[in-house]
Amino acid sequence: MAEQKIWRELGLTDREYEMIVEQIGREPNEIEINMYSVMWSEHCSYKHSLSSLELFPTTGKRVIQGPGENAGVVDIGDGWAAVFKIESHNHPSAVEPYQGAATGIGGILRDIFTMGAQPVAFLNSLRFGNLDSARGRYLFDGVVAGIGGYGNCVGIPTVGGEIYFEPCYGGNPLVNAMCVGVMPSERLVLGKACGVGNLVVLVGARTGRDGIHGVTFASEELSEESEEKRPAVQVGDPFMGKLLMDATLEVIEKKLVSGVQDLGGAGLTCALTETASRAGTGIEIELERVPLREEGMHPFEILTSESQERMLLIIEPENLEAVEQVFQRWELQLAVLGKVTADGRIVARHQGKIVAEVPAASVAGGAPVYNPESVEPDYYRLLADFDPLNLTAPENYDEILLELLSAPDVASKEWVWRRYDYMVRTSTLQGPGGDAAVIRLRETGKALAMCTDGNGRHTYLDPYRGGMMAVAEATRNLSCTGAEPIGITDCLNFGNPEKPEIYWQFRRVVEGMAAACYALDVPVVGGNVSFYNEVEGEAIYPTPVVGAVGLLEDPNKHCGMGLRRKEDLLLLLGPQEISLGGSQYLKTCCGQVAGSLADLDLEVEKNLQALLRSLINEGIISSAHDLSDGGLAVALAESCLSGDLGAEVNLPHGANPLLDLFGEGPSRVLVSLDRNKMERFDQLANRAKVDFYEIGVVKGSALIISHGGDIIMKLKLSVLKKAYGEVFSCIME
Repeated sequence: MAEQKIWRELGLTDREYEMIVEQIGREPNEIEINMYSVMWSEHCSYKHSLSSLELFPTTGKRVIQGPGENAGVVDIGDGWAAVFKIESHNHPSAVEPYQGAATGIGGILRDIFTMGAQPVAFLNSLRFGNLDSARGRYLFDGVVAGIGGYGNCVGIPTVGGEIYFEPCYGGNPLVNAMCVGVMPSERLVLGKACGVGNLVVLVGARTGRDGIHGVTFASEELSEESEEKRPAVQVGDPFMGKLLMDATLEVIEKKLVSGVQDLGGAGLTCALTETASRAGTGIEIELERVPLREEGMHPFEILTSESQERMLLIIEPENLEAVEQVFQRWELQLAVLGKVTADGRIVARHQGKIVAEVPAASVAGGAPVYNPESVEPDYYRLLADFDPLNLTAPENYDEILLELLSAPDVASKEWVWRRYDYMVRTSTLQGPGGDAAVIRLRETGKALAMCTDGNGRHTYLDPYRGGMMAVAEATRNLSCTGAEPIGITDCLNFGNPEKPEIYWQFRRVVEGMAAACYALDVPVVGGNVSFYNEVEGEAIYPTPVVGAVGLLEDPNKHCGMGLRRKEDLLLLLGPQEISLGGSQYLKTCCGQVAGSLADLDLEVEKNLQALLRSLINEGIISSAHDLSDGGLAVALAESCLSGDLGAEVNLPHGANPLLDLFGEGPSRVLVSLDRNKMERFDQLANRAKVDFYEIGVVKGSALIISHGGDIIMKLKLSVLKKAYGEVFSCIME
């Protein structure tokens, strides 16, 4: 077997195989090699990212459970906790978009209720290639359908997300799924196999051959041969998922289980080794007790299958009958596989023979930690030197705004979220289309705000600053609703980390994100790293996605982006350092991704966000909208359309209209307020040391912008709405 070097075919290097031999004291058999190969894959072991992830702050006054479990847990007061996580399902979605996306939703759902939390919301962050190709439209349509198909069936609202379209994602789309749940803090259950003699029980769907070596597939670059790996994509059953959720939450609430672990990536192997290693115990199981969907399955297939809708429970023997009754009532399969042992080893028997015997800690945590070479890419400084202002300045600002509003990155995503049920459970106060979603918590009288944010163009041009901006924008969007950011979860999507230029991007992004997290006092409580997002050697943009959650003490005070009252003043908060570098204008109107990003002062950002929360809590402002893609002009248009009210705006006399209208920079927010509240606004802004500028008034049914006494833009809301709202229906229907 050693001469065949089977481990190479399973993604292990020769050195890694030698480490396995050293750790177990002998050569592993074929089944054990399969177990190591899935758990030592990049997807499960994080061997190229662990050393960098240590830079993140993971503790804080609200953190109950940080990274290392199925999801992060944060205290929201009154004995309650928020539970949330984001993960990727990129590679499966590239070869089978519907099932890839659907099982991504199913997997992240299980991560939440595994902890004992009732899921309350889904979000997503998606990246695709251009929609001018049939394949691009196929991937886009399939992923959106898969997200809606699973989420709608399980009765959890999909309340927010983001979508970008860039050529680099054409063959390797990004499908990042986030779920948020709530629970009484005392209900928390961890994925630990505690208690020697406790029973190890498998519940849910039968085990089949779907998804075998899915994590290995997700830990390599995509190529023309990837289509042949379609069997590695799992198949989801949302109706089974809903039953499993309800039954699992019932046995947790009744305190009938000692530990719970989702069977996701690497299947039974992952669940067994991780639960045992976390507890410092071992597990013995009989593989013939696993309910199978197919005949003749090999032991390695049973151990590594990624069939969906399955959970592993650790149960005290005296509770077995009560647990069986619950799952029988929900018409779900239950099988006692074995028991918890004291020796720290995973022992799997099949037809009376030991077919695998491995140390749990070695399989689940013994993979090497790599520190790859890091080299700054040649493009970095070359693109940074590009000055967009040297391009010929356009003369028709109306046409520019309409072109931006009809760009897929910016245009209304209503065609997408019409396919999601975002009002189910009737707790959604603010759904898709705003800066952040808001969900009312009936149990506490409070609300949670949540969003996903990231911009691959920014991190491609400046990984460090782009990483900071991703955290800043996500938390700023929460603050625009009035919510205090209480924690983030991240999904870090990159190319091959073994390439020095890619690892440089990754390391710089993490450093930037960590700096922002520390400055803004927001911990990272969990997340996911997705490497090898490449097709035929061409990598995606480095794409960190930040999923952020915030707390609103009074749901009735939440703020939206839509203009609400005629004659309200329009003010622009924050610094005026902006740039056309990396902007939506430069990409959409000039076909270029280049230039330097505007600087981000984290102290200014922190003060701005605190000011926003104070203004909203006191009822001073009527609306708040973060300035991001497309700059001031797009933010004005979106706020006008959201509130169905026009605005008249005056740019300063000495302004450069192109830069002021379409330039982008962090820490900038458009707000509206009653002029009678201006005195108090001024007091709070000055106390917070936040600059602001009065730029106009809410009025009429058009967006009118003047400069130096001359009108340079005048567009009726009906015209803006047509450009903004009909893009995807035209492309897809």
